[in-house]
Amino acid sequence: MLSARYSAKLQVFYPVLLLLLSMLSIQSGASLAKSLFPVIGAPAVTALRLLLGTLILFFIFKPWRIKFTRESLMPLFLYGLSLGAMNYLFYLALETIPLGIAVALEFTGPLAVAMFSSRRAIDFVWIILVIAGLGLLLPIGDNIHGLDPLGILYALGAGVGWALYIVFGQRAGKGYGTATVSIGSLIAAFIFFPIGLMQSSPELMFSWSILPIALVIAILSTAFPYTLEMIALTRLPAKTFGTLMSLEPCMGAFIGIIFLHEHLTLIQWVALAFIVLASIGSTTTMKSKTKIEEVK
Repeated sequence: MLSARYSAKLQVFYPVLLLLLSMLSIQSGASLAKSLFPVIGAPAVTALRLLLGTLILFFIFKPWRIKFTRESLMPLFLYGLSLGAMNYLFYLALETIPLGIAVALEFTGPLAVAMFSSRRAIDFVWIILVIAGLGLLLPIGDNIHGLDPLGILYALGAGVGWALYIVFGQRAGKGYGTATVSIGSLIAAFIFFPIGLMQSSPELMFSWSILPIALVIAILSTAFPYTLEMIALTRLPAKTFGTLMSLEPCMGAFIGIIFLHEHLTLIQWVALAFIVLASIGSTTTMKSKTKIEEVK
C-alpha cells in the first residue's frame, strides 16, 4: 500500500521535476550565452548555437529518413525562419536588458497565440494583465526604469518570432512529428549562421576557447531541455504543462540574479508578475482543444 502510494506520487512529481529542470537548463544556457556576448557578440553566439544545436538534433531525431512533400516545403521554411529570428532577436535583446525581463517580453508571443485563439470574456482579463505588465516595462513617458528601448523591441520581436514559430510549427509538423524541429533548426542555421559569421571573426568564433562554451550553450538551450520537455509532455495534462511553463519568466529572473547579477526593481517584478499571472490564467481557463506547442 505504502509502495503504491509512493509510486503514484513519484509519477506525478517526476514530469514536474523534468519540466523544472528543462526551464533551469534553458535559462542557464541563456545566461552562459550572455556571458559570451562581450567576446564574440550576440549574432555570433546565435550562429554557433544554431549550428551546434542542429548537429545535436540531427543526431537525436535522424530527419534524413523523412519523406518530404511539396506542400510542406513553404511551412517548413517559414517555421525555420521564425525559429532563427526568435533566437537571433532574443540574444540581441539580452545584450542590453536583463534576462528575466527579456523572457517576460518574449513570452507575450505564445501568450498572444493562446488568447487570440479564444473569444471568451475571461480572456479580456488576461489581456488587461498583459497590457498592464507591458505598460510598466515599456519606456512610455517617464516610465523608463533604465531599460534600453531597442532591447525591448528586440525582445518583443522575439515574441513575434515565437508566435509565428507556433503557427508555422503546427502546420509544418503535420506528418513529421518531433523531427520537424531538427529541419527547422537546419533552415534557421542556413539563414542566420552567415549573418553571425559576418558580424564576428571566424578565427575567434571557431577558436578552441570558444567552441566548448558554445557547445555547452547548445546542449543547455536545445538538446537537453527539448528532450526533457517531450518526456514531460507525455506524462502531464496540457493545462498543467502550460501552467508550469508560465513560470519561466520568473525562472529567467532568478537565473539572471544568480549568474548575471541582474537585480530587478520592484516595478519590474510587478510587471513580470502580471505577465506570469496572465499566462497562468490563460492556460488554466483555455478550452481543451486549444493547443500551444512549447519550443525555444
